Parts: sequence; C-alpha cells; structure tokens
Amino acid sequence: MARSGWKESGTAMFARLAGRTVAVAAVAAAICGTAVPAQQPAVFHSNVSLVHMIASVKNSKGELVGALRQSDFQIFDNGVPQEIKVFERQTSQPLSIALMIDVSGSTAKDLKYETDSATKFLHALLSEGSPEDAVALFSFDSDVNELRHFTHNYLSLDNALKFIHGSGGTSLYDAIYLASHELEARQGRKVIVVITDGGNTTSSMGIEKALKGAQFADAVIYAVVVVPITNEAGRNTGGEHALIFMAEGTGGQTFFPGYGKELDKAFSDILGELRTQYFLGFYPHDVPLPKNPFHKLELRVASADLRVSARIGYYGDAEGAGGSQDAPVAGTPAATPAARKKK
Repeated sequence: MARSGWKESGTAMFARLAGRTVAVAAVAAAICGTAVPAQQPAVFHSNVSLVHMIASVKNSKGELVGALRQSDFQIFDNGVPQEIKVFERQTSQPLSIALMIDVSGSTAKDLKYETDSATKFLHALLSEGSPEDAVALFSFDSDVNELRHFTHNYLSLDNALKFIHGSGGTSLYDAIYLASHELEARQGRKVIVVITDGGNTTSSMGIEKALKGAQFADAVIYAVVVVPITNEAGRNTGGEHALIFMAEGTGGQTFFPGYGKELDKAFSDILGELRTQYFLGFYPHDVPLPKNPFHKLELRVASADLRVSARIGYYGDAEGAGGSQDAPVAGTPAATPAARKKK
C-alpha cells in the first residue's frame, strides 16, 4: 500500500523509494525546462491498507457541491475500478494545515496584506472547526523557518504573524518539501497553503521532488499567488504554472488574487472547500503490479456538469529490477531543507 495516506489497518513493510523516482518527472521537466534523468524504480511491499482520497466537487458555475452520495462516485486505480469502502460528505476528519508565507525580498511590499488575510483565515478556521484542527506556521526566503509547530492556539499563531519578516531569495520548492515532511506523520486531512508571488530562486531541490514530498504525505496544496501586476511581462508566469502543476497533482487549487478583498476571498474559498470535502477510501484489488510505483488514481462523478478535484495517485507496490525492499531515500540530512530549518 501507499506511503501516502494514513493507515486504517495493517503494518507497513515498505521503505522509501531510492531517489524517490516520480511518475510526474517528465511533466515537471517540461514545465521547468530541464531534463530529469530516468531512474530504476525500487521494489517494495506492504500489507494492503485503505487508500484515502479527499475530494472537492464543483458545478459548471464554480459553486461547491456537498450533497453527493457514495453511488455518485467511481474510483479507478491504474484504470481498474475499485469498490468504495469508506465515504463521508462534508467530512469532519481533523485538519493539519501547513501555512507557508513567502517573505523573500520580492514580496516585501505585499507582506502586510498577506499576513492580514492569513490572520482572518486562521481565525475563521480555528474558531469554527474541530478542536483537533491544527496549523503550523512557516516562513521562507532563502531559508525555511517553522515559526510555530502544529497548534490550535490562534493567539500564538497570530502573534507569530505580527513579527514575520524576511529578505533574500526564495526557496519555494524546499519549503513545500519540508512542510510535507512535517505533515507525513499527522493523522486526518493534510493541507499545505502557500502564499507567494511564484518565484523560486534558491531551492536545493526541484519541482518533482517537492511534488513527490506532498504526494507521499498525502497533502493537498492550495497556492495563493498574489498578482498585483496583471501584465504577464511583469510576473513570474513560469513559477505560476509550476504551482498550478503541483496543486492539481495533489487535488488542490491555485488562486491569483490582488490585494484586499480579492486576497480575503481566496482564503474564504479555501476554507469553503475544506468544509465541504468528501472523504473516500478503498482497498486496492485486482490491480496488476506495475513497473512504476506511482499508481494513477481517477475519481469520477456521475454528472458531466460536475468537476472533481482529488489527488492523481499514490505510491504503492511495484515490480522492478533496481533497488531493494529496504532502499533508503537518496541523499543525506545535510542535503535537505530540514537541515536549514530554524526554530
């Protein structure tokens, strides 16, 4: 079964893939304009456990739809239809949110607007949701800093936001990777909300590893790209497309607000999705063992007028000659953002 997704039963007997070879590397290379070398997938095994999916559904007007039944959904694992064993609408599964704020030099003039909107978002989230909901606060420029570990304490988070500042480059991909690592052990729904201008100048890793980290953690990415400049000539459109790619790859969404009410609405829309999500689960069966450990998932809804957002896959059993059951992650702690994290 998958590393991504928390377990309902069974003891995991897998190891991380050597180099964490990702199925989306070719697409990532097309976005970034760089070549991603092919690697042999590792072989690993696990007890069959429940695979979870978090989904949002919207109609043709972009309005959230929260009253569908289990029979309205179909799940396919590598093209093979699966039986839905767990279904919740407007799920109350607890939330763990990594809220990440870009404080690099390019966002300095926007920072007050971003923190003001983030404060409103946190207040609404923590005052209306489950007492088990928790938020971790990160800032990132050239370094990635965890300002608050996961907490339900709004005042603590608000106080940290008031003193946020930064300068220098932007380690966006490192930040997403590090947040994903922090989310992996959390139970329930896992979400990354990143506020940025889309720039990435100082990361030690690429988009494919950042996305893989989120997929391993079973985290949904919501990217809020503040765009006070509407002319594409003055924007980081490459970074914007990269964020769209990562958000869609995890079942999330990307927003492109201006300041003030537009930024507040983006956060309100995210909160609306979190409150109307569907929670589905299945035990994989009759799925031929693939060569690639990344299992492609497809979630369909009965009506052609509805659009569903859900993660595109998970890491599961695979065949292959390279690697071993105990293959470790490539690299050492010194090569990861965790080594640069400041408390």
